[in-house]
Amino acid sequence: MYDFSLILPAYKEGARLERCVKEVKKRFKMYGLKNYEVIIAEDISWDGKPLVRKYGVKYIHSDKKQGRGRALRNAFATASGKRVGFIDVDMATRMDFLQDLIKYSKKYDVVTGSRYIPGAELERPFLRKFFSKGYNFLIQLLLGVELHDSQCGFKAFSKEFVRKEMPKIEEKSWAWDAAVLIHAMKTGYTVKEFPIVWREKKERAHSASWNRLFNDVKLHGIVVMKMFLKWRLKLPIEV
Repeated sequence: MYDFSLILPAYKEGARLERCVKEVKKRFKMYGLKNYEVIIAEDISWDGKPLVRKYGVKYIHSDKKQGRGRALRNAFATASGKRVGFIDVDMATRMDFLQDLIKYSKKYDVVTGSRYIPGAELERPFLRKFFSKGYNFLIQLLLGVELHDSQCGFKAFSKEFVRKEMPKIEEKSWAWDAAVLIHAMKTGYTVKEFPIVWREKKERAHSASWNRLFNDVKLHGIVVMKMFLKWRLKLPIEV
């Protein structure tokens, strides 16, 4: 069993995936972490086999777009680490904080980077920031949890949580991040948010159109209401 498994979810990521793999392996070497695995979970768009040969990573490919939640859940099922994490390969979160992710994962069942707690630094277009903070406020209000940033792609989990709880989380979209954190909080697992430095990448910033924002708000709003029905009203709703 590895001490740590790190998953890199990839959809239309192209060459920057290799940059992320190189940076991760460099960081692990800096931290003295030798017993680890890196897993690329890739949908449709890119052949990661050269990275397997070059860097010794594990590679999971899907010929169909699975959605963030399903792709991550399938990757978690293959991970062998005592602790299992994932990071977004655009490295919007400054990679210095990978060490904190690993450190806190030894003490807590679920760990997530946060862009909205004291000590964090955030550079993001106003509209994205506005809707993101509103979404997290809605989660706090409707679900009664102390959660400031559900969507940061910088998380880690204990093997026990991965084994027992991940299969129960049905959400397949980008709202999976919120669903998994709420599930952990509502089922009694320890959850740690820690501050990070986060810079929106140019390609993300340029995608912040009104149409994209509307679709995101609608999707995440539906998931919040489903979680409210499940956790506050105790209805048999799958999330």
